[in-house]
Amino acid sequence: MTSTETPLVRVLEADGRYAPSAAAEQYLPLIDALTDAELEQFYRDMVVIRAIDTQATNLQRQGQLALWPPSRGQEAAQVGSARAARTQDTIFPSYREHAVTRIRGVDPVDILSVMRGNSHGGWNPTDPKNGNTRIYTLVLGSQTLHAAGFGMGLVFDGKTGSGDADRDEAVITYYGDGASSQGDVHEAMVFAASYNAPVLFFLQNNHWAISVPVQTQSKVPLVNRGAGYGIPSVRVDGNDVLASYAVSRALLDETRAGNGPRAIEAVTYRMGAHTTSDDPTKYRGGDEEQSWAQRDPIARMRAFLEGRGAAASFFDDVDTEAADAAEDLRARTVALTAPGRELMFDHVYSEPHPRIDEQKAWLDEYEASFEGGAE
Repeated sequence: MTSTETPLVRVLEADGRYAPSAAAEQYLPLIDALTDAELEQFYRDMVVIRAIDTQATNLQRQGQLALWPPSRGQEAAQVGSARAARTQDTIFPSYREHAVTRIRGVDPVDILSVMRGNSHGGWNPTDPKNGNTRIYTLVLGSQTLHAAGFGMGLVFDGKTGSGDADRDEAVITYYGDGASSQGDVHEAMVFAASYNAPVLFFLQNNHWAISVPVQTQSKVPLVNRGAGYGIPSVRVDGNDVLASYAVSRALLDETRAGNGPRAIEAVTYRMGAHTTSDDPTKYRGGDEEQSWAQRDPIARMRAFLEGRGAAASFFDDVDTEAADAAEDLRARTVALTAPGRELMFDHVYSEPHPRIDEQKAWLDEYEASFEGGAE
């Protein structure tokens, strides 16, 4: 089956027209139930995170960060799915889910502290303010194993499948088309399917695993990989925030109810570099980028909202909030100070451990042996 033959859930056309595809029909009640405020929040989320993402890229170029993975172009896939999750759900991100983490409550500066070298993890995933969001994972695909294991634990602990949507828990894990070729992802699907774990595998197919195009990685649509393990899978227009929301909401509810794992392939595009150490002009052409620029998720949602009569003042307010958020990010990032050397010993064990005390003492003695001692 070719990608063109695979049903694609799309609600909004590239120009913002409300024109649901045949595959979207079953999800329309979820979209119809959205309020004007919720629809506008989707747009606000996308615009603000793009401003933050742009500012972070600039900070890296100016020497304030060691690295930054841009998310430009993938905002709709992330915002829709994150808004679809319930408060009690747990999120296992990769390293580009800036919109997801912000929606769940993570301070974007905590992400930048990792990319700046000021933190080993960024945030405490058990702190309620971070919305059950696990830390970024740079080892490709490993977060899917963590998600599968966590989901299995929910089954063992009776925290899912009771039929109470306000209590039952689910897991959503994010990964890219490149990571979909990793063995970890396939092993995670095996265990999630075998144990009926409440996991939603959310694949953001942005078409490029660094410099390798998706057609080189797979001869069939990536959505088929989940289906190969008996996991019901849906292909979504990842640049359509409404489609991303509706399908994610439906599948999360299904898996939370005890029906086993689900999978989504969100077809989107990485408009920028893989990371700021990458130069995409070396492996892809401008025509491709221009083609996808015409499907920009923010422009699409803005056109839709304008067609519904959203006021110009709303868009002005969003632009102001985005600019303020970007400036706040810059100010707090450049104010970060280097951590002390003791940070390398923190959080190795959850309880005090004599080996850690020994290693600290050895380092003190070693540094004191140099002229001038430890500084």
